[in-house]
Parts: sequence; structure tokens; C-alpha cells
Amino acid sequence: MGRKTIIRLGAGLLAVLSFASEPAAATKLQPETIEEFDRYIGSSESRMDETVASQRVFLWIDSLAEHDRVLEEAKLRRGQVLIRRLETGNSVDGIHVRGGLIHDWMAIVFIPGISLSHTLALVQDYDHAAEHYSPEVERSKLLSRSGNEFRVFLRLKRTEMLTTVFDTEYDIRYVTVDTSRAYSRSHSTRISEVADPDTPREHEKPIGEDNGFLWRLYSYWRFEQVDGGVYIQCEAISLTRDIPPGLGWLVRPFIQNIPSKSLSSALAATRKALVPEIPRVSSLDQRQEPDLAAAMARTRN
Repeated sequence: MGRKTIIRLGAGLLAVLSFASEPAAATKLQPETIEEFDRYIGSSESRMDETVASQRVFLWIDSLAEHDRVLEEAKLRRGQVLIRRLETGNSVDGIHVRGGLIHDWMAIVFIPGISLSHTLALVQDYDHAAEHYSPEVERSKLLSRSGNEFRVFLRLKRTEMLTTVFDTEYDIRYVTVDTSRAYSRSHSTRISEVADPDTPREHEKPIGEDNGFLWRLYSYWRFEQVDGGVYIQCEAISLTRDIPPGLGWLVRPFIQNIPSKSLSSALAATRKALVPEIPRVSSLDQRQEPDLAAAMARTRN
């Protein structure tokens, strides 16, 4: 290894250590950032309400032309997770708002041989979520329940060059549309980055004054029972810091990749938990070329 290479590696290591330390990497969540995120959420939830009310486009594949829908359903029936980016704008990092970035991704998976009630029973078993969604979920607990409304604690672990741990809480509400369809909305109510996790020095950083890798996480799940199984769709909208000057090479992979990877992993883990004998599913980004083989149409009940 040459001297210049050693110098570059050393400089990179120093940058990582500097960024991960307190308070050097801290950034503050600003009121205007929260305001813009809330505005985006309001617009997104209005769109979601319209699709439920229409009774025609419950899943995003329902909006596709017949030929495209048949192809996508064939991929789902073969066990793939389909994932696409919903956010608008010309930045690969996300939607730029004042002081932050919004990330909006949607994914869908088909799980054969199960019922809607079986599916809901598993996803609502929050005391055992860490068993199903490890290693992304390290701890989980149902804090309270009132009918179809849940308060939940999750300790999340995110790794992409850097590893960050968060203690998070959510308000989650489930709605039954009819005998074959249901949906849920999950709003984060508290997200705290954990410093030195699982050590005697473990402590929470001040909320909104941390590395800024996760400030908000809202998730919107849809469940539809059809002939042969259940479709599960999830849209995840998150808020993070923007890319700091000079450290894009370190921060950008985390901020760009974690939202989609976490969503794909969550649906794959759900499928694995519901049908353990089926291998973990692969993900397929919507930008890839479609596989024309074995196309098959979905038949609704």
C-alpha cells in the first residue's frame, strides 16, 4: 500500500470519527423544516384519502395500464419486492426543503397462502417486532392499545458506512375498508438518536440536535386479500438533514440508500415472518427493465 493511499485512508477515517463525534456533527432541526415536512405530509395524505375513496386504485399497481400491471403482478407472484421512488424534484438526494431532505418511497410484495386476518395479527404484534425485523429493529414494545389505535416503541439500527441507532415511538391507527382490504397510518411521535448504544456510556442526544439522519418517519401500509394470498404495500416518508458541504461522500450514501433499503427489508421480513419456508425475497427497483417471462394477471376475490 502506497504512502498516498495510506494518507487518504487516514484522512477518511479522521473524517468519519469527526463526523460521528459529539457535538462536531450535530445539526439542529429548524421549525421551518418541520413546517415544510408537515405540509408535504398533508398533501400526501390527501392523495391517499382520494385513492381509498375512489375504490379503484387501492394499490399503486391498480393505476397501471393493463399490460404493465400484468407484468408487475407476475414479478410479485414470483416473490419480488417492487419498489419505486415517489418524491418529485430533480435531486437524487430527496426533496430539498429549508434545512432538510424529504424521502418518499413505496414498495409492494405478495405473500401467498395467507389471509388478511393472519397478516394483521402479525404486523400488530409489536411486542415481537424485533424478532421479525432484526437486525433493523433491535427492540420493540407495545406501549398501549385502544381498539385499532396503538402506541409503539422501536429501537432502530441503520447501517450504511455509518451505523446509527434511534429510540423511536409511534402512533399507529388501523382502518378496515371492507372484508378484503385494510390500511394503517404510523406517525413518529418521538425520535432520539442514541450515542454509545449498548455500553455504560449510552445516552440519548438532544432531540432535533443530532446527526440528523432521521428526524421524522411516517409509514402508510395497505393490505389486500386476493385469490391466493395478500398484497402488502407500504409508503414510507422520512425527514433527514441535508448533505453537509465537504462530507457528501460520507453522508450521501446513508441518506440516499437507507430509506429504500429499510423499506424493502421491512416488506421482505414481513413476508418471511408470515411464510417462513419461503426464502427472503429480492427487491426490484422500478427503473430496471421488466422481465417479460411468465406474465400472469392477478385475480381479485
